[in-house]
Amino acid sequence: MGGGGSSDVKNAVWMRALVMAGMILGLSITAYVGLGVIAADMKHHTWEDEKADYEVAKEVYDDAVSSNTIDSDHKNTTEFIDYANAYNDKTAAHLSYLTYRVAGLAILFVGIIFAAFLTISGILNSSQADEHHDEHHGHDEHEHHGSASPIIFSFGCLLFLLGFPEFADGLHGLMMGSSKGTIGDLSVSMIGLTIVTVGVANWWREDLPFNGYGEQLATSDPFTGQHIRKAGIWVFLMSEVMVFATFFSSYLRMRTEWCTKWAEDAGRCTLENGETVVMTASDYLRPGGAKLDKFGESVGDFWTMLPGAVNTFALIISSYTIVLALKIAKSHDYKAPSGFMGKLMPTKKAAIRNYLIITLALGTMFIVLKLVEWSHLIAEGFTIGTEQGSIFYVATGAHGVHVFAGLLIMLYMIFKADTIEWDEENAQGIEYFGLYWHFVDLAWVVIFPAFYLY
Repeated sequence: MGGGGSSDVKNAVWMRALVMAGMILGLSITAYVGLGVIAADMKHHTWEDEKADYEVAKEVYDDAVSSNTIDSDHKNTTEFIDYANAYNDKTAAHLSYLTYRVAGLAILFVGIIFAAFLTISGILNSSQADEHHDEHHGHDEHEHHGSASPIIFSFGCLLFLLGFPEFADGLHGLMMGSSKGTIGDLSVSMIGLTIVTVGVANWWREDLPFNGYGEQLATSDPFTGQHIRKAGIWVFLMSEVMVFATFFSSYLRMRTEWCTKWAEDAGRCTLENGETVVMTASDYLRPGGAKLDKFGESVGDFWTMLPGAVNTFALIISSYTIVLALKIAKSHDYKAPSGFMGKLMPTKKAAIRNYLIITLALGTMFIVLKLVEWSHLIAEGFTIGTEQGSIFYVATGAHGVHVFAGLLIMLYMIFKADTIEWDEENAQGIEYFGLYWHFVDLAWVVIFPAFYLY
């Protein structure tokens, strides 16, 4: 979120990005081993045991029904109760395994992308000699220079979207442990992401170490006198409002035509011949909300809804932490707080950096929990092929992409906070990014009740 700074950045500063990349990659690998390998293997063994118990209980039940010992319509027999309990235990063990497996893989995947952005940016920008950087320092810092970054970035996005269907299949197969999908399916999209990374790395070089001087001002109505970047971010957010408005209007239009489980129970709709109740995401997420299975148990699961609820608070808190980072950046006389917070935020530089790191961690947790939640819903039968599944996954997925894009920008902001530093002169970069992040937060505050609770 910079404004075209000079290039007088020493190679040692850029190499700091490699250190950050190594730390992030190390943490993500550690988390993957702990969650996605060790804990997931334990849960997988439990799942295998529960499947074996289920097969035994099912065989006993089927034999009893076939020999007319019990009636299949009777739900209070010992054989049926054992069969139902074994089925529920098997399902719960499967979901528990998915939680750890997908969480570990998601953290690893996000960590690899973060590390790649930092590594490529550091290597590309440190590949020039310090003397070359110093040559640019003599140029007019107030002069606007054209940038190739948007074109490079857009071409990378084009390749990523072209390969996205195969990318989604491959990623789903890898996370779910199925044979569907291979590493090759990820290739086109990963090439696109690499090109995007190169574009971002070039933008980093063009911005750092922007010190607040040389902000361009708009000269025409209605933004006369305003910073061009600030006007641009507001225009961008208005276009984003229209994008998400299409999701909500499509959802409401379809929702009003459906006879859902909730509406049927409330006596607000009746089913015509051949019609069935439409299952929404809220039915699968709300305890007791979904239809009863053949065992008389609701497939609604509170623990499936929990990630969405936690994510809501995570984004709200992250909006607060980025405001704190902006407030400290604009302060003239920072004083470290007392107690534990004083040790965490001893200096102005450390306070800004750490608040941005907290924001990054909360946003990353949002992405990880979102993938865990999706794995549960898919395992329970709520796929993109269901009536509400398409709009649900498109809307929540588009929002997740916006969150992830914000995290990549935040990586640069943390890097700048740890090297060149933010202060009252250049804090507008945090302010402009904060506008985008608040929009992402507000969009989720609307998505959560509409798609998860209604």
